[in-house]
Amino acid sequence: MAGIQARNISKRWGDQAAIDDVSFDAGPGQVFGILGPDGGGKTTLFRILTTLLLPDKGTATVDDLDIRRDYRRIRSRVGYMPGRFSLYQDLTVEENLTFYASVFGTTIDENYHLIKDIYQQIEPFKDRRAGALSGGMKQKLALSCALIHKPAVLFLDEPTTGVDAVSRRELWEMLLKLRDQGLCIAVSTPYMDEAAMCDRVALMMRGRFMAQDTPEGITRGFADRLLAVRGDRMPALLRDLRTMPGVLSCHAFGDSHHVTVVDDLDLGGLAGGLAARGHTDVQITPIAPGIEDCFMALARDGGETK
Repeated sequence: MAGIQARNISKRWGDQAAIDDVSFDAGPGQVFGILGPDGGGKTTLFRILTTLLLPDKGTATVDDLDIRRDYRRIRSRVGYMPGRFSLYQDLTVEENLTFYASVFGTTIDENYHLIKDIYQQIEPFKDRRAGALSGGMKQKLALSCALIHKPAVLFLDEPTTGVDAVSRRELWEMLLKLRDQGLCIAVSTPYMDEAAMCDRVALMMRGRFMAQDTPEGITRGFADRLLAVRGDRMPALLRDLRTMPGVLSCHAFGDSHHVTVVDDLDLGGLAGGLAARGHTDVQITPIAPGIEDCFMALARDGGETK
């Protein structure tokens, strides 16, 4: 099928496994999100799939082309937006876009319809040097350059890192429009809340996919009992919760601590135990898990590939 098919991809740097037996499919009209912390292997995987690196083991096709045999053709079929801004800082917005179009044998005028919704937002600044743009405007320029040659598959490596909340939302709105036009999009991110924007997600850590499914499927697989706990002394509460009988894990989440506990834990007993340690105004509420809760649980258990 078109899109991306990866089978048992592995890559090592010396004794360190950067990618460890990764497999997944992503089709046209789909956003496949890879979520995980820095150093988890996301960038290495994207470099392999865009033919910038060779895997040690495994096979993959991008738009039905083999990453080893057809690497030249793949490079004309994909758009790649690396994690670090890689356009020419001393060239203007328009000069960067013109250059990237010429590399692929096209022009801005010929494919303007592909980038119109994105480029119109930065076109008033077309004579400004790229190095003088804000973070959000740089990302929009980079995305325009990645799309100007009408790719079949788009790879975005942490596109929202370092940009403000409004720019993050705008970028995702653009990506969903591109998905609805039939583009296959693979996007990596350290932000767990962006999972909800994806059709399928993989949770990645230390080079492995710990789980992959729809966002709803990931959260349905959460097996633990989960509580949100608040109190008057949150740092001390975090430390004490981690030592309470029946508590499996405890992590700070915004204005509360998310606590996984054994199924038969008595909430009254937990509240009493915290009160005995000097905590007042303790609120304990059962909650449904989010993607980040699932990630933390899988990381705690060593991960299980699905």
